[in-house]
Amino acid sequence: MTAPKTTLRLHRYPLSGHAHRAELFLSLLGLAAETIEVDLAVGAHKAPAFLAKNPFGQVPVLEDGDRVIADSNAILVYLALRYDRTGRWYPTDPDTAAEIQRWLSIAAGPLAAGPATARLVTVFGAPRDHAAAKATAHALFGVLDRHLATRRFVAGDGPTIADVALYSYTAHAPEGGVALAPYPRIVAWLAGIEALPGFVPMQKTEPALEAVS
Repeated sequence: MTAPKTTLRLHRYPLSGHAHRAELFLSLLGLAAETIEVDLAVGAHKAPAFLAKNPFGQVPVLEDGDRVIADSNAILVYLALRYDRTGRWYPTDPDTAAEIQRWLSIAAGPLAAGPATARLVTVFGAPRDHAAAKATAHALFGVLDRHLATRRFVAGDGPTIADVALYSYTAHAPEGGVALAPYPRIVAWLAGIEALPGFVPMQKTEPALEAVS
């Protein structure tokens, strides 16, 4: 199926896992979008022009014509409901929709507090409790690995926006010092996402921290 023409513009920072989940889903849907780099290092996300799009000063922000959608999970929901003609990425049956929402909340909670925060410390030098973030990451990954014992994807029978929301910071957890080797089902799940048509990787940090624990 030919993707519909769009006027999509994605404001992003290439090392942001939040931005990558939006970029990844656009690609999985076959949607072309203009990418606009927001240089967080020089405070571009705090400039008045950007704050007019997202008062919280965070990437990503998606523009679709006159519409402005901020927050990565909100962008996933928007794109699925507006552009996914198959309905597979965000099924509307109550059971699957509720399961997807549960994992979106986990992406905004333990995933952000765990592997994403651990990576903030090692990659960006953020003043956070690295040990606590790693402990949160391992607790989350233990639950996720057990959850994946009986399924290929986290919600439903196929990939959904829940998988997209969880992918980026999970895949790059080793950059924050969180090893993935103890979680073989997560490793297999990541490979399954990476095998999807349209998958695009997130930029790695160099040098990435070698995860040992």
